[in-house]
Parts: sequence; structure tokens; C-alpha cells
Amino acid sequence: MTETDPIAYDVVVLGAGPVGENVADRTRAAGLSTAIVESELVGGECSYWACIPSKALLRPVIARADARRVPGVGQAAGGSLDVPAVLAHRDAMVSGWQDDGQVAWLDGIGADLYRGHGRLAGPRRVTVTGPGGEDHVLTARHAVAVCTGSGAQLPDLPGLAEVRPWTSREATSEKYVPERLIVVGGGVVAAEMATAWRALGSRVTVLVRGKGLLTRMEPFAGELVTEALTEAGADVRTGTSVESVRREGDTVVVVTDTGDRLEADEILFATGRTPRTEDIGLDTVGLEPGSWLTVDDTLRVTGSDWLYAVGDVNHRALLTHQGKYQARIAGSVIAARAAQVPLLETDAWGAHAATADHAALPQVVFTDPEAASAGLSLAEAERAGRRVRAVDVDLSSAAGANLYADGYRGRARMVVDLDSETLLGVTFVGPGVGELIHSASVAVAGEVPISRLWHAVPSFPTISEVWLRLLEAYRG
Repeated sequence: MTETDPIAYDVVVLGAGPVGENVADRTRAAGLSTAIVESELVGGECSYWACIPSKALLRPVIARADARRVPGVGQAAGGSLDVPAVLAHRDAMVSGWQDDGQVAWLDGIGADLYRGHGRLAGPRRVTVTGPGGEDHVLTARHAVAVCTGSGAQLPDLPGLAEVRPWTSREATSEKYVPERLIVVGGGVVAAEMATAWRALGSRVTVLVRGKGLLTRMEPFAGELVTEALTEAGADVRTGTSVESVRREGDTVVVVTDTGDRLEADEILFATGRTPRTEDIGLDTVGLEPGSWLTVDDTLRVTGSDWLYAVGDVNHRALLTHQGKYQARIAGSVIAARAAQVPLLETDAWGAHAATADHAALPQVVFTDPEAASAGLSLAEAERAGRRVRAVDVDLSSAAGANLYADGYRGRARMVVDLDSETLLGVTFVGPGVGELIHSASVAVAGEVPISRLWHAVPSFPTISEVWLRLLEAYRG
């Protein structure tokens, strides 16, 4: 192993996923020299094993489901999916798991890429162990940004390694369709991958330890998604935990806490995420290896004046779009502090404060039906001590919904702060609502008064007419 002389940069970024790329983009745009370190593929989890491949798998599923609900098209869309074509499209969307295009983008912005494992080696110092065992020592004049993301969390079950379980990575990159698939979990990954693989031909059984799917959203979201999965042929079992798992030849055998014995060809554990901070040298700067990193609203790690944690690693919002939002804030903050510009806008909604991941967090679950939300649920708002009112309407009350799909099924809820008469949260569940949620994000983030929303006229006949139905229901 050889070690090079230290190379000085203004900023060093650990992790070249979408979050790290956005930090590097902002710091380079500000004229700061920036190094970015990546041990796997440039583009990260989202590009190759999460957002992009999962949505590539789900898009044909949802398109076929939508088409089946349109009179005059349903019969033509009634056949099975072309599985090889779906998987080939997925592979194309991830560039065959090659990162040449994203490396070229980094070159284009002038960031220096170091391939290898990066570790902190004391304040403002990073050591990168390259593929050939060589070490590069990088120093940062102004900031080191930890953007290493999160990985799948597996339960502590005896013999689990021998079972070779799927995680979200295998679920989005697998090359064949298992005849039988068990999905363990009740969150977004579990719901989406159960939807995708059931449509691709697997007999899917979903084991949910809690009361239902998507419990962080309004209750009706999980209820409608569960109903649709069941109608599609999936077996969704709530209040069920895995007691043991083993592989007998090519078969996975699962025993549940209810005493049931289940068999499958593969098993997917979608049971949470853990920070990728175990081996990045946190101990050299007084932090706990493997921990989530606590930050302020400028994304700077508590107690530090140079270390930033952006994206999943700070555990504020484990969503790519929120991580990129944080990255834009962090990059601007680092540049301002490097230029010794006072941060005058660190209050709520200021240019240098990441507040949307507290108040206006948007999310879309790409199941059939889609579930989308922005801001707080009713339960979250009540726990926060807000004086609120929930307004519920059937989405089919919007004229555009019934044009979109025959027999359209969906629900909408807005949570109104009764003291300010602004929206704290909005949830839509139904076909096509993913493209509707940004209007809710704007209303929540902008704290738009109900009196003004009344004058934001939805186009007829679109699903967005549901806004009029919600406001009418609120006014009574």
C-alpha cells in the first residue's frame, strides 16, 4: 500500500449519489475546488438500485392497469406483460449498471472523482483507498460533506445469510421472475415491489408485522393499496412476523409467529434502512461509527464547524428528492461560509435553511393505486398539538377522474390548521395522483391561505378538480 502526499481542496464530498453530486455541483458553481469520493457506481443507490429501476419496473404495471380501466382500450390491454421487454427497459434505464455518463457529468462540472473507499482521518482530512490498494490523502479547507446514504437493514434471524435474501437491491435488479415471492415489510419498498413482481408473474405473499401497509401515511392509503394488491392476487397478511427462515434446496421456508409454514423461491426483506456510516472514520472525529448524524437546518453536524451530513445519513427524510433539496442548501451554505458571507436567511424558508423536510415533505408511492402526500398527516398534526380539521372527499367526485378511468376509486384528504387557515398536509390515493402532489407541496410549503386557494381554479375536466371539491367541503 502506498500513500500519496496530501491534496488540498476546498470541499471533499464522501459519496457520489444524487446527494453528493448536487453538493459538488453547487460548490463547483461557487468556484470552490471539490473532490468527490465513490466506492461503487457514480450515481449511487437511486440511479442503479432504487428510484430509477423500481419505477422502470412499475411504469408498465401502472400503464397497463390504467389502460384496462379505459373503455375501448381495456380489452386490448388485457394480456400479460412482456416480461423480457420490461426487464430490458429496466436495464437500459440504469445504463446496464455502467456509470460512464455520470462520470462524464462530474468531469463536466470540474469535480475531481476519486474511486475507492473514503474514510475521515481527523478534522478536514479524508483518506481514500483505491481499487489497487493505493491511498490518496485529501484535505478540505472549508468542508467535508458525508453523503454516503443508507443501506437495507436485515433482521437478526439465525441462518438468514444462507437463505440469500433479497433486499431492495436484488428486488430492483433481478434478472428472472420467481414463481413464488415472500415480501416481508409494510413500507414503501414492500408495497411497490409486491406490486411490481405480482404483475410480472410472481405469486406474492406479503407479511406485515404491523396493522397494515404504508402506516406513515393516512390510514386509507394503506387500505386502498392493500385492497388493490389483494384483488390482483397477492396474499397480504397483517400482524404477522417471521420467526425463522431457512433454505431447503431451492426453496425458502418461512415459519411465522402465527405458526404458518410458507414456501417460496425468494424472500425480500424490506424492513428498514441503516446509515452507511459504519466504516467512514467517524471515530477519528469523535462520532459513533454506524450512527445517524445529527445536523442543524444548514445540514452541519452538531458540534462541528466543518463537517456536513446530507441526505439519508442525517435521518431527516430518506427520500432522494429531499436529499437533493438538502444538498442544494448545503452547497450554498458551504459556499457562503467559505466566502465569509453572513447567513442572514437561516430562518424558516430562508435560502440557507432546510425546512421543507420538516413541514412540507412530499412523497409518492408508485403502487396501483398511487399514494401521494405532502406535509403532515392528521395524526402527526394532532401529535404536534395543532388545532386542525381533516377534510375528506372521494376522488371520483372530480370530473376528470372518471374520464381518466372507468370506475375510478380514490380518496383525498387535506389537513387544515384552523388558527391560520392554511394547509398542514394533503394526501391523495388513486390512479394518476403522483403528478398531482406537487400542487399540494406548493400549497403546504407556501402556507397559502384557504381564501387564496379558492381562487386557484383547477382546469376542467382534470383530476385536479378535486381541489375544488376539498375547498367546497371545508367551507360547507
